[in-house]
Parts: sequence; structure tokens; C-alpha cells
Amino acid sequence: MKRDTVDIITLGCSKNLVDSEKLMAQFRVNGLKVRHDPEQVSAQTVIINTCGFIGDAQEESINMILECGELKKAGKIERLYVMGCLSQKYQKELMAEIPEVDGWYGKFDWGGILKEMGQEWNGEINNERLVTTPSHYAYLKIAEGCNRGCAYCAIPLMTGKYRSRSQEDILDEARKLVENGVREIQLIAQDLTYYGTDLVRKPTIAELVQRLSDIPGIEWLRLHYGYPNNFPMNLLPVMRERDNVCKYMDIALQHISDHVLERMHRNITAQQTRELLVRIREEVPGIHLRTTLMVGFPGETDDDFRLLTEFIREQRFERMGAFAYSEVDGTYSALNYMDDVPDSLKQSRLSSLMRLQQGISLDINESKAGKVFRTVIDRKEGGYYIGRTEFDSPEVDPEMLIDATGTELNIGDFYDVRVIRAEEFDLYGTVVKS
Repeated sequence: MKRDTVDIITLGCSKNLVDSEKLMAQFRVNGLKVRHDPEQVSAQTVIINTCGFIGDAQEESINMILECGELKKAGKIERLYVMGCLSQKYQKELMAEIPEVDGWYGKFDWGGILKEMGQEWNGEINNERLVTTPSHYAYLKIAEGCNRGCAYCAIPLMTGKYRSRSQEDILDEARKLVENGVREIQLIAQDLTYYGTDLVRKPTIAELVQRLSDIPGIEWLRLHYGYPNNFPMNLLPVMRERDNVCKYMDIALQHISDHVLERMHRNITAQQTRELLVRIREEVPGIHLRTTLMVGFPGETDDDFRLLTEFIREQRFERMGAFAYSEVDGTYSALNYMDDVPDSLKQSRLSSLMRLQQGISLDINESKAGKVFRTVIDRKEGGYYIGRTEFDSPEVDPEMLIDATGTELNIGDFYDVRVIRAEEFDLYGTVVKS
């Protein structure tokens, strides 16, 4: 057992990861050693940052808590604390079920954990983090919470109303990241496109992105998690005109059937969705769109699913993910709808969508053969350097594989790479010599 060491395990999304990184900085300034997602948990104190978004994520979090609880009973760790979304929502129930945990904390009660451990919160380092991603890129969270009220989503129950950070605070954190070697920033929030509305009654994401893109040293700035309703159109010229703003938008659409969209409380129609996509592609030529779709929402009919399938064929999204509806306690859909689509049908529909997207992805990747793309190198793995183009976000999008034989590339540097071969979800390339 490593004393004076804290192991932090992060589950769920990149927003949770940022929380863990900021908590890690607090431990470090208090003189403790800290490790993130160690291969083997062996510290005196273990903190699990949980996810509570959907059923699978909740199950993963609970299993991790139980696993660490067994380590504590075996005397391999001394203290076990749980924080994050799952703990925020189900704290009372979990306390009764898992007594091995020494303390349960909500998503934002980092100070409570420090106090429990005899440490103090240092307000002078609020914008400092121990970055756990490869040192050349990092996630930057610009807001907390969500005001959208989608019927299936428990996020507002766990995070509360939307709260934008000030632009100056965000810019300060971005500059600190750049000073520490970060060259690519992934901009995140539950909903980027709502940013600023709670402060000045209108979205100011366009202004923020423009100011961030002016910071020397930021090579790429990528936008994640937009919302289609009331999309801020003034963001599009910024994306088009700023060379270091990636031509990439992650915008979850969830469905295209008006029947399902209405039941989901998405506050947008199929026609409005299509008009938005046309506008985005017209104003930002070459943009790659990533979307997420849901199957099996209560009341989804065969006809609804047919419309969704036709929509994917029509739009040919460069990047697409999908998941099956999972009922979450306390949400509008859980309280008011019957989960009436059988699990077997949900999985069948999900598999059908992903097979369709696999073919689309292959077509799009094959169209890139022979073309040259600026590529950042993330790591070396086996006999390849692994990189990404501006159209690819870490961990979720295609990667560029470059044969390392006789080639020396620097991790975190950018190179011009010509595509020589394409697969469904990966590209193979060779560096273009200058």
C-alpha cells in the first residue's frame, strides 16, 4: 500500500475527467502524490469519480465501487471515497447498500473530500489541473449544468441549471494549459451552444471561440456537444474563418421522427433539423459532423425507425454514434412513459444503424485516399505512429496510422500526411516530406 498517495479513478465523460484533474491539482499542492486510473489500485486512499448518465454507465460505476470495497475489506486500501454524478443522484441509497465506502460526495463537493482527508482547498489554483491526457491536448469545460429538459435525460437532476463560466476565467485556464504544452483544446460542456445565455440572455459562444482562437500556441480548437434548437448561427463564420478552429462539430440530434422528437421534448422538428444541417454545411465547407442518435425511445414505432434510417442514408454523417434508450429514475420519460420497446428490438435497431454507418464511414474514408491532411501524432503503438486529422476527436473518431519503420516522428507534433489506404474507421498514411 502506497501511503501519502491518492488513486483517482474516473468513469464516464470528459467533463468528469476535467473534474478529476482539478481535484488532483489540489492534492498535489497539499503535498500528496496522486495517480490517475492506475493499472493496479494500491494507494492508501482511493477516490472514484462516477457516472450516472445511462444504465450501463451506472452499472460500471457500481461495479467499480464494489471492486474497491473488496480491496478495502482485504486491507489493500485504507480509505474509499465516491464522488460524481452517480453519488450526487443516489447517495442515500448507495450509503445503505455499500458500507465499505468512507464518504459519499456529490459532483461538486471536492472541498468536502479534501476536508475529510485533513487538507485545505486552495482557491489560488482554481484553474490549474494535472492533465491526464497526452500532454499536447486537453479538455476545457466552459459551463456546468443544462436547461434543455430532454425527457430521457437525468443530467439536470444531477448538475442543476446551466451555469456559464466567465470568459476571462476560461481564457485564463486556456493560457495555463498552453503554457504547460497543450496545443489542442477540446471545448466541452453539457451544451456548448447555450453558453452565455444565463449571463447576458443570448449565446456568446461565438465570441468565446474567437477569443480562444486568438491565444498564441493553440493549434487546434475543437467543439463538442452542441444542441440543435436555437443554434447560434454567428458561430459558423468563426469556424469558417479561423484556421485553428477545427471544421468539426459534435451535435447530438437523437432522432428525426417528429413523433419521437416531440415525446423526447427536443423542441425542434425534422424540417428544422434538416435546415440547420444544410446551413452548417453551406457556411462551413468541408465540415465533419459528429452526431449521436437514440433507438428504442418509448413509443418509437417501426415507421419512426424507418425515418431515422432514411435520415442517416440522406445525411451521410462523417461521424455517428448511437445507443439504445435506457430508463433513468426521475426523468420525465421514466415517470410518464412505459418503456415499451423490447430490449431485443432495441438491439436489433441499434445494430442496423451501426451497420449502415459502417458503410458510410468506409465510403467517406475511401474518398480521402491520395489527399494530404495535417495530422497530430498522439502516440506510438506497435509498429505505427497513431495520429488524428482536424476532423477527428480523441478516442471516438478514426485515427491515422503511419508505418514507423524508418520514420522518426515526435509525439504532439503536426505533420502533413497523405492517405494511402482507408478502412471503415481508420486511415493509413505516409508523411509528406517538406
